[in-house]
Amino acid sequence: MVSPLLQGLFLGSSMIIPLGAQNSHILNHGIKRNRHFLAATVCMLCDVILIAIGVFGGAKLIATSPSLVIAISWGGILFLSGYAFLSFRQAWQNNYQKTTEEGIKINNKPWLVIMSTLAVTLLNPHVYLDTVLILGSVGGQFEGNEKVAFAVGTMLASILWFYSLAGAAAKMSPWLSKAKVRRNIDIIVGLIMCAIAGSLFNNL
Repeated sequence: MVSPLLQGLFLGSSMIIPLGAQNSHILNHGIKRNRHFLAATVCMLCDVILIAIGVFGGAKLIATSPSLVIAISWGGILFLSGYAFLSFRQAWQNNYQKTTEEGIKINNKPWLVIMSTLAVTLLNPHVYLDTVLILGSVGGQFEGNEKVAFAVGTMLASILWFYSLAGAAAKMSPWLSKAKVRRNIDIIVGLIMCAIAGSLFNNL
């Protein structure tokens, strides 16, 4: 039988690793080498807090209000659709060399990185569905130390993934920062955001 910690690690990884708004945000900071580990830390801390809320009671509270789940789902659809639109627009405009140079000059302040990362994380209702509702619902089935172990496993998945992504993006920056590669990344991100929004809509 798989231990609760490993179950949390595997399930957490399956929810966090697929490309989403947070991953795209960290990827962009890594490509620019613009305080990418700071962005990863903010994403990780938000996930840890939301997972703890979900596992230790938040998921049950949300589940008792179907209208709240629907509202969060619609919020996620709108957010992801908007993110997809911005990604497609960036790919269409194809001004990657210019935006990279300006981004390094303007967005290098720590507080700007923190605020933008918080916005991408906390203003995205889909994050609450993944961390609080889904991971929280599974974690709520455990009791005592097993519940704690499951929560730690899901949190560990977030920590390992975000720091690995930030480091890998920075290391591969010379290749990822090429205009053609960044354009393809934006197109892929846009398509994935549309797919996730579609899946949320189908589950309403």
